[in-house]
Amino acid sequence: MTTIDTDPDTGLDPLEFAVTRNLTAKSNADRDAILASPGFGQSFTDHMVDICWSVRGGWHRPRVSPYGPISLDPAAAVLHYGQEIFEGIKAYRHADGSVHTFRPDQNGRRLQRSARRLALPELPVPYFLQSLRELIAVDGAWVPSGADQSLYLRPFMFAKEAFLGVRPAHKVAYYLIASPAGAYFKGGVKPVSIWLSEDYSRAGKGGTGAAKTGGNYAASLLPQSEAYENECDQVVFLDQDRNVEELGGMNVVFVYKDGTIVTPQSDSILEGITRDSLLQLARDRGHHVEGRNVSLTEWREGVASGDIVEVFACGTAAVVTPIGTLKGRDFIDEQPSGTLALELREELTNIQYGRAEDKHGWLYRLDA
Repeated sequence: MTTIDTDPDTGLDPLEFAVTRNLTAKSNADRDAILASPGFGQSFTDHMVDICWSVRGGWHRPRVSPYGPISLDPAAAVLHYGQEIFEGIKAYRHADGSVHTFRPDQNGRRLQRSARRLALPELPVPYFLQSLRELIAVDGAWVPSGADQSLYLRPFMFAKEAFLGVRPAHKVAYYLIASPAGAYFKGGVKPVSIWLSEDYSRAGKGGTGAAKTGGNYAASLLPQSEAYENECDQVVFLDQDRNVEELGGMNVVFVYKDGTIVTPQSDSILEGITRDSLLQLARDRGHHVEGRNVSLTEWREGVASGDIVEVFACGTAAVVTPIGTLKGRDFIDEQPSGTLALELREELTNIQYGRAEDKHGWLYRLDA
């Protein structure tokens, strides 16, 4: 059993985790071979975390156990009604060997907001943070040390009650798994081409767009296939008023010639922690930042007139991706190239990997 101290802010008692070691864990040599070229989401560490929740028992039975298949009843509510949410966060190896993550409290709060929208129980942030620490305590050797490498952490929660009635489930499971991740861009960051989806929406007003739930990503897969068919890397969605929303899994940011930075903001857009951090770094540089509607017309006319001087996307996996081309059914707009996106990317990743001062207190050590 492992425990941590009572949380000073919430007064919550820590969870007491039962730890079962994986007797078939990868050898050091096998693990090192994976870490030499990990890709993304292809290999997984030796252990996982799970915590149960029920109406009667609350959060209980926290465990670290060998990574492996999850047993579900065929009537489990998640299989029928999609009551599921997840998060994405990274652990970084610093030069001194220590392991840190980045603003995990914000991921914990976003998981709570997603849970609220999907009628799932809200995991207390201290328990969320403890789950990250518990997994690193047994799988810390899986955090790679190569350039731009990290350990991608995937917390997720789903309704596991075997019940076919349409209501919030009375039994829920929270899991945490991890996968070593290589550099997102091999050979350096390159601008991406974007396909404008005009037939499909990823979310609607009052829907689940602001929640990190699998259904939103499922809804993006067909238009993403359409993007590939049109030789584009990603797809961008519009809302019902033809305002720019977001890509399939990344936020969009516009840089104007007067230095103003604008990002679409509405209740159908997922609040990006990477985006929020980049915008703070931009404010630190003296840029004015706005969150507001940006119409497709404003985007296209702004690029044509030179009022918009740079467009980029951002998210946990890629951090920052310059947008090089916007393509629609009857147009191709080349996007202006600038330097701010890559400058902000370097500044942010330097903080994450411990190469620059963390002035905002964003880093959280996992192996202490």
